[in-house]
Amino acid sequence: MRIILLGPPGAGKGTQASNIANEFHITHISTGEIFRKIQKEGTSLGLKAKEYIDKGLLVPDDLTVEIIDDRLDRKDCIEGFILDGFPRTIIQAKALDDKLKAKKISLDLVINIQLKNQLIINRITGRRICENCGENYHTNFYPPKIEGKCDLCGGQLFQRKDDQEETIKKRLEVYTNQTQPLIDYYKDKGILHTINGEQSIEGVFKDIKIILQGVL
Repeated sequence: MRIILLGPPGAGKGTQASNIANEFHITHISTGEIFRKIQKEGTSLGLKAKEYIDKGLLVPDDLTVEIIDDRLDRKDCIEGFILDGFPRTIIQAKALDDKLKAKKISLDLVINIQLKNQLIINRITGRRICENCGENYHTNFYPPKIEGKCDLCGGQLFQRKDDQEETIKKRLEVYTNQTQPLIDYYKDKGILHTINGEQSIEGVFKDIKIILQGVL
């Protein structure tokens, strides 16, 4: 199976992509992880991407597509893959179609995890991280025993800047502007499936499994 997973920040795409990869034995490809890895490896593509990332700029579409195309050529993608974080724009989606067509393969389906913005804001703004050991907490779903202190090491908990409400609202605005056309693009192709992301993690994955089992 060849799958794209769409969803706003805080929708749990990474968790669900990992669940799908483990359950159906296909490769999970996260663009964020790829960028970090190729920078460490010092590949020519990685060095090109690093020039933009170090300046706080988005990696250009053509370079991002080239990096993904290179990743899809690896042996672990022969049996299928799930793309998490790519494509983000219509330009990237069309370029991906062209790359897959050249490989004589195509996408099987696109899963869109959908939920209200206010719920996303509540989820993300509640995140807290230990400045000492990196343990993750949530003010509502996984609070520490002592407010502001890590259960494991006693370190101070903090909120990342990109988890603050104003930042989240800006990220959601960008996501909506970029991704709504992408959702319509895959809907027109007849391969889009929308999931209610306001359920539990288990509930979302149950719905995803029903869709994937119908494709197999």
